[in-house]
Amino acid sequence: DRQTDKHDALIKLCQYVFGKVFVNLSDVGKVSMCKRIMKAETSSSGDVPFYKIGTFGKEADAFISREKFDEYRNTYSYPKKGDILISAAGTIGRTVVYNGEDAYYQDSNIVWIDNDESIVLNRYLFYCYQMQPWVASTGGTISRLYNDNISKAKITVPSIKEQKLIVGILDRFDTICNDLSAGIPAEIEARQKQYEYYRDKLLNFKKLEK
Repeated sequence: DRQTDKHDALIKLCQYVFGKVFVNLSDVGKVSMCKRIMKAETSSSGDVPFYKIGTFGKEADAFISREKFDEYRNTYSYPKKGDILISAAGTIGRTVVYNGEDAYYQDSNIVWIDNDESIVLNRYLFYCYQMQPWVASTGGTISRLYNDNISKAKITVPSIKEQKLIVGILDRFDTICNDLSAGIPAEIEARQKQYEYYRDKLLNFKKLEK
């Protein structure tokens, strides 16, 4: 714990002195996942939805019992409200914000960084993830993200104050795009391109020349 405190303090010092710091996602938190659920433990109806990679971000088609959910949630890794869930297979890098609802997620295929927000805000991470900072492994029959791929991914983290400013700007652009979803298609496309331009500008920090 003392080593972790010193490590976090060093990152915060760099944020204060230089305005930003380049870190691996492993510096933010540990890659975590839910306990494995066996097929026999699921059913087509039940108490708690179980999201597999095919239903991630959609409607669940499998469920587990309340007893199993309570046991696994209290005994093994489970996301905190606000954590950003990441798909590690299928549509790699798809993100869903965990809002605290009762739900369970397929191990290894759906993961998250166990982030306490002392270094980086979850909402800032959400936008960083959209830029796909990791390199997926392609040695098998399908591409996928392993924990190591995510841990070694690098992001730029400014101070919490600047993160809040950046998140506020990007959230406003996101709202504008969604509010225009029933409007003129050309305007939607223009706003989306504008949003992507500013997102990349705000998050693309260049390293200082030595």
